[in-house]
Amino acid sequence: MAKVLVSSCLLGCKVRYDGNNLEVKSSEFDEFIQSNDITPFCPEVAGGLPIPRIPAEICGGTGDDVLNGSAKIFGKDGRDVTKAFLNGAELALKTCLDNKIEYAVLTESSPSCGSSIIYNGKFEGVKVSGKGVTCSLLENNGIKVTSQHELEKLKI
Repeated sequence: MAKVLVSSCLLGCKVRYDGNNLEVKSSEFDEFIQSNDITPFCPEVAGGLPIPRIPAEICGGTGDDVLNGSAKIFGKDGRDVTKAFLNGAELALKTCLDNKIEYAVLTESSPSCGSSIIYNGKFEGVKVSGKGVTCSLLENNGIKVTSQHELEKLKI
């Protein structure tokens, strides 16, 4: 049984930007959750953003670019929410380190949690290759991250 950080929205918590969860309809996911020690976490809420909230996207790059200061995260209303996203990512990492968590299953396409796909930063509904800021920070610190769609990549 491994310790795994899992996006709260995947576990039924209504913490997404639209005030909903993201139900995973998969027996593989259900079995994964039952057979591991799960720690729910939402970096956006932990970082201080409300529920519901304005949709946000990484503008000018990926999560790594946000971490190095060369990209920002903006709400669809034009508000810079980078600080809240960075805060949430740091708290996710702290949770992993404090609890000796080596794995994370994060919500694909999210500007925080995307592990291989994020939105293009233009609020067009277009997805591109890239990682969210929390995913990037966790991976940069040795945490193995995947999405709810690719659990087999963790090899627990």
